[in-house]
Amino acid sequence: MMSSALPTAEDLGAIWLTLRLAACTTFLLLLIATPLAWWLARTPSGWRGPVAAVVALPLVLPPTVIGFYLIVVFGPHGAGGQLTQALGLGLLPFTFGGLLVGSILYSLPFAVQPLQSAFESVGRRPMEAAATLGARPLDAFFTVAVPLARNGFASAAVLSFAHTVGEFGVVLMIGGNIPDRTRVVSTQIYGHVEALEYTQAHWLAGGMVLFSFAVLLGLAVLNRRMARVPA
Repeated sequence: MMSSALPTAEDLGAIWLTLRLAACTTFLLLLIATPLAWWLARTPSGWRGPVAAVVALPLVLPPTVIGFYLIVVFGPHGAGGQLTQALGLGLLPFTFGGLLVGSILYSLPFAVQPLQSAFESVGRRPMEAAATLGARPLDAFFTVAVPLARNGFASAAVLSFAHTVGEFGVVLMIGGNIPDRTRVVSTQIYGHVEALEYTQAHWLAGGMVLFSFAVLLGLAVLNRRMARVPA
């Protein structure tokens, strides 16, 4: 089946939804991952290992497994679904909110692990020095730890955004590929291939390849430049 080489309105809608999802996911992930990574980097608790393992689970679990359990938990009979209904939010599966929750969980290690490594590299001495100068722990965190961990924040933001753009299994399971509501670029490509619309599939898939290459190249350049900037 032949199709125009130009992107369709559905293609553009999928691109816009993907960028919106990636931006929202990245913003929320940085808010969630920062305190979690700080705790993992500094705690002597015996819970550190199990928590780190839970955070890393999306790296090894099939995306369809994560999507399946999200549907179960946030479905009408799940604890999450009952909570969202009680709060007047309705059910999350097959909505943008469901995509957002799924993307946050699936991309969590891509935000936490770079930040954890960055915080570990800061060490305890700068924080102790700040404390001796009278800085409160929260002040020391924002004025000392955050600037010193800037490479980690940059890596976490870029990787979280890029990973969200490339999601397929999780968003297909929890979102259902609904046009203008939950259809993102990866599921739009899948739809084009199913319909034998290879020209349109090439257009979107080629864009994803270029985007992924640009992200990795840009991240390498950014890390190199930031490493040269004195703290």
